[in-house]
Amino acid sequence: MAMAEQATMGVRRFGRVNWLGTWTLTRREVRRFMNVWSQTIMAPLINAGLFLMIFTIAIGGQRGDVMGVPFMTFLVPGILTMTVIQNAFANTSSSLASAKVQGNIVDTLMPPLSASELVAGYISGAVARGALVAVVISVGAAIFLGTGLVHPLWTLVFVLLGSVLMGALGMIAGIFANKFDQLAAISNFLVTPLTFLSGTFYSIDALPPVMQALSHANPFFYIIDGVRFGMIGVSDSSPWLGLAVVSFACLVVLMICWRWMRTGYRLKA
Repeated sequence: MAMAEQATMGVRRFGRVNWLGTWTLTRREVRRFMNVWSQTIMAPLINAGLFLMIFTIAIGGQRGDVMGVPFMTFLVPGILTMTVIQNAFANTSSSLASAKVQGNIVDTLMPPLSASELVAGYISGAVARGALVAVVISVGAAIFLGTGLVHPLWTLVFVLLGSVLMGALGMIAGIFANKFDQLAAISNFLVTPLTFLSGTFYSIDALPPVMQALSHANPFFYIIDGVRFGMIGVSDSSPWLGLAVVSFACLVVLMICWRWMRTGYRLKA
């Protein structure tokens, strides 16, 4: 009897994957941002609209076509992608940082969830928020600017990959930061500059060769460029190259998240 009990020790009662636990964590993350939808959904839409309005008033009538399309049409994919990746990053980073600061991170670590399932739950919440923001802004752009989707599948792929990458980076930031000041510093001095300097508001062909080379080393550039190709059919680089770069970046960052979750790095006292 004792040997039988020992043989079953360490065997998970939920099978190879705890689908119920992963779904519960995902649902918690989705409900967390939906409870404040005015901040997480409406605010990004308003911010995107303000960006477009400011550029229209400031230089919209004076600027010629960019890459063969009107300047305002060129801007829409960049602003949409910028908003999506910022929200995906904010979802996971704020969730983990809040749990650590409030001392209730143990409520997430104690349930029978593996490191892979924890990562999947958090990332799924980030993807849900990013995709929802993308849909809202796309609908608004279609209504007011007539912007459609030239290649819907490419748009979907890069929005999802961008949300995964930024959700994973948000997990890393949330785990690493021990207070909100540190999290704000990561967002303000790393995420925002990399987003703004990745072709959000311009084509990198207008940059000097050195800056072009730096832009090509920035994974954010390929996310924005891929969404731009999907929405308006033009891009600075091949979408296949962007797909390879962003997929590899996602793999690397997800492995770091998995490792930190498995070891409890900066999570367990």
